[in-house]
This record gives sequence, C-alpha cells and structure tokens, in this order.
Amino acid sequence: MVQGFSREPGTQGPLIEAPPRAVRRITQWAAAIALGGFLFGFDTGVVSGALLYIKHDFQLNSFEQGSVVSVLLVGAVVGATAAGGLADRFGRRKALGLIGAVFVVGTAIAALAGGYLTLMAGRIVLGLSVGAASATVPVYLSEISPTKIRGRLLTMNQLMITVGILVAYMVNLVFASSEAWRLMFAVGAVPAVLLVAAALWFLPESPQWLITHGQADVARREIAALTDAATADTLVARVQRRVAEERKKQARREAEGAQARKRLFAPDVRPALIVGLTLAAVQQFGGINTIIYYAPTIIEQTGLNASNAILYSVFIGLINLVMTVVAIRLVDKAGRRPMVLVSLGIMAVSIFLLGLAFVVDMNSTLTLLFMVVYIAAFAGGLGPVFWTLIGEIFPPSVRAEGSSLSTAVNWVSNFVVSLAFLPLASALGQGETFWIFAAICVFAFFFVHRYLPETRGRDAEQIDAALQSRFGRTTGGEPGAAVPSRKGPSA
Repeated sequence: MVQGFSREPGTQGPLIEAPPRAVRRITQWAAAIALGGFLFGFDTGVVSGALLYIKHDFQLNSFEQGSVVSVLLVGAVVGATAAGGLADRFGRRKALGLIGAVFVVGTAIAALAGGYLTLMAGRIVLGLSVGAASATVPVYLSEISPTKIRGRLLTMNQLMITVGILVAYMVNLVFASSEAWRLMFAVGAVPAVLLVAAALWFLPESPQWLITHGQADVARREIAALTDAATADTLVARVQRRVAEERKKQARREAEGAQARKRLFAPDVRPALIVGLTLAAVQQFGGINTIIYYAPTIIEQTGLNASNAILYSVFIGLINLVMTVVAIRLVDKAGRRPMVLVSLGIMAVSIFLLGLAFVVDMNSTLTLLFMVVYIAAFAGGLGPVFWTLIGEIFPPSVRAEGSSLSTAVNWVSNFVVSLAFLPLASALGQGETFWIFAAICVFAFFFVHRYLPETRGRDAEQIDAALQSRFGRTTGGEPGAAVPSRKGPSA
C-alpha cells in the first residue's frame, strides 16, 4: 500500500515485501474497486446489441444511431476531467461510491426513456459515471498496490472492463429474442448498487490520500492491520517525507509565481504527459471501439441476421476476456513495453486484413477471423497495459491529475472515432476506414519504440529518469534542469 512495500525512492534499501495475507486482502479490495471498470465495460458493450432494436423503435437514422453510442463519451470526458479533483478533495473511496450512484441514475433514465432525447440524456449521465470511473480506478488501485504485484492489480481494471463487455454481450443475447433493449440497460444497475455498497462498507481509503490529508494515524492503523506496527511506521514515515518534500517544492514554485494547476505542464513532467496523452489517443484511434460498439452491426453487414450477429459478438467478447487474463499474467513478467509493441504490431496487420476483407468481399468466416485476431492483440497488450501505465508514469504529486487528463483524452478520442465511424465508412468504404486505423497503429508502434520506457519493478524516481532519458534529457537538481542524455538499454 501507499505505493507500498517498496524501497525508499532514490535508495538501494531492501524491498519491504507484503505478507501473503496482505496480498490476499488487497486483491479483494482491488476486485471491488475494479467494479468501476466493469461498469465502464458493461455500458460501452450493452449499447452494441441494444442499438439493433432501438433504431427501429425510435426510427433513428445513421447519424442518430452514432450519437446514441457516442454521446456517452461526451459525459465521459466531463466525468474523467472532474474525477481527479473530486478524488483528491473527498478521497478515492467516497468518489467511487458517488460514481456508482450516478450510474444507477443514468441507467434508470436510459431504461425508461420514451424517446431519442431522453435516451440521449440517460447516456450522458452514464457517461459521467464511466468517465469518472475510468480515471479514478487506476489511481485507487495504484495507491493500494504493493510494487511487486502493482502491474497485475492495475490490469485488473482492464480485466473487469472486458468482463463487463462480455456480460453486456451475453445480456444482449438473452434479451435478443424479445428485443427487450430496456432490460439490457437495466441489468447494469446491479453492479452499480454493488459498487456503492462496497464503497460504503468494504473498501478502505487510500493510505496515500489519508497521509496527504493529515490522517496518518488512520493510514498507520490500516497498514498495521495488514502487516505489523513496525512496517506501518516505516511506510507512513516514507510517505510523510515524500509529501513534505513535494509541498516544499510546491511552495517554492508558488513563491516564484507559478500556479499550482500548471504543475502538470511543468518541463520535468512533460515527458510523462506526452506519453500518457499520446497512448490515450492512439488506444482509441487504433479502432478498438469501432469493433466493441458496432460489432453486431459490422457482423450483420457480412450477411448474418441480428440474432446471429449478437451471438458472434459474444464470442468476440469471450476472446477479449481470455486475452486480458493472459495479459494480466504476463504484465509483471514480460514487462509493459514489449507487450505494447507486440500488441500494436499484430493490431496493425490484422485490422489492415480486416479492411481488405471488406474491400475484396471475402467471406464472413475470414472477416470474423481478422476481427478476433485484432481483438486478441488489443486485449493482450495495449488495452490493459495502457491503464497500468497511466497509473505509473506520472510523478506522485500529479498522478491523479495526469491520469484524469489522459483518461479525458482517451474519451475524447473515443467520441471522435465512434461518432465518425459510420459516416466515414459510408463516405470512404468500411475497408478503407479500417486501413486508416492500421496506419495509426503503425505510427503508435514507432512512438512507443522511441519514447516509452519499461516501468515494471521501478519506483517513481526510476520511471521519471527513464522517461527523461527517452526524451533526450536527464534531471539533475531542480525539476526541469536538463543535462546531456545518457540513454541506455535499461531505459
């Protein structure tokens, strides 16, 4: 906890290992926190099947269909942007409980919608909650995770997103025969209520947040309950020293006329910000949510009927889940950087072939095969590892704000792609549109190869030093001071 069970940044001291009982307990908390990721996945997945029936009930044209999908992302951008300040002011636990409550409200509006505009309003409210969850969950998980299993627990967020998508597809399948799209939405209230209950009665507050907000004694008791008093004292003392140092730096910056909000854009944070925002954009502009949101629609265009299209989308959701589990098992062994590179390479090839399948009118079996390979590549690398990285690459003093801004960019990119996909496919052709996504995957591959360092097993100082080196600079003395680069393989 508190980035905990790790050596003091900048020292060569021994690692403090989390005892097995602590790891089990923290893993249980992480699973409950990741319900926020489940809601994210469920609500982005459920609309894909519901849309097949909503468009007939409300007589929606292609633009209106796209807006029902993408308007959620408008709310998500607002939710993700506000999440950092909310979580910093009220605490991670309370913020997560509020997110669950907002999701319940949004679900009720969408499920009871009497027309297009009411449905749009419900989707916006749902967007507020899923956007806030996508920004808050990685920070919360990062702050309760021991260093040794931090990657695994952070990827649990992506696992729950994929579980949410799969469950949404299965719910769509259950209600497909009755075309009961309202019930498809309504099922989402169940995990939302569970999230509120977990926040009220099960989850602890982040010790990092408690110490930062003058509640070190509460944090000490929480840590001691998992380890022992001596370990708790050591970890709390470390965080207090780090907080004190960051406050001194902040006071110095403010005395020099710098505004606190500009800290995220300071020169020494800029490499992390560039990497975080670029990864956030390319994760979406690589085309993943055109498959997730429109899988039944895309499959239907291969000649299958609506029910069969939903059935095959369940299979795609299952592959998504299985490969995410594989990624979770690998992320703390193989490392973040190689997983992202392999993922992007396979994504580029498979989505190019998917586009080719539509251009030359291949049969539905090959089209589905290319879709499955693409989903597997994303879920086995870029999908989960992105959420791990934004919980790691930012310095502790701006981690919540950096994660929040990266997530907001992710949602903006998601919105642009999901809204533009159907009109773009109509104008250029569906295959040619997939080729654009392939080109973006190629760009992302070379960007990651040049600028993303490995973060596995490294503390905040080591990650920052590797980022600075990748951008041709190293820090010495005051933040932002640059000296000639000393890049090497370890970066």
